[in-house]
Amino acid sequence: MMGAGKSAVGRALAAQLGVPFVDSDAEIERAARRPIAAIFEHEGEARFRERERAVVDKLAGRAAVVALGGGAIAQPGAAQRMAASGTVVYLKAAPETLLARVGAAGTRPLLHGLDDAGRLAEIRRLLDERGAAYESAGIVVQTEDRDVAAVAAAVAEELA
Repeated sequence: MMGAGKSAVGRALAAQLGVPFVDSDAEIERAARRPIAAIFEHEGEARFRERERAVVDKLAGRAAVVALGGGAIAQPGAAQRMAASGTVVYLKAAPETLLARVGAAGTRPLLHGLDDAGRLAEIRRLLDERGAAYESAGIVVQTEDRDVAAVAAAVAEELA
């Protein structure tokens, strides 16, 4: 989920494990040659999700720590493809914590144009919609009141 710390924790975990780190959103942006917000604006969410599926397929099975975009794992078949090729980790946080972390969310297309109450409502809706996919992860780590290093250490411990 956006604001969970996937990219920051992923980088720290990859460094601890001595493996590469890959951010699926960065891969999408690189291939599209535009930011995700621009993809949503000019191509729509459906086209973004197509791009995302292609990247998930490309990254599945890679010997790396992979940070997926918040909606990637909830796409049809994505959770199964990723679980078949590695350990899926869900970095869990309360909606209020996620809102605080994303702030004004200027680069978050699903939150664009919403006030604080609207952003919180949308985060709750997304958590409800994606919850089953998130909770199907092999490892669930609570991120409340933990810094990046502590979360990365908790994930590494669970992996060991």
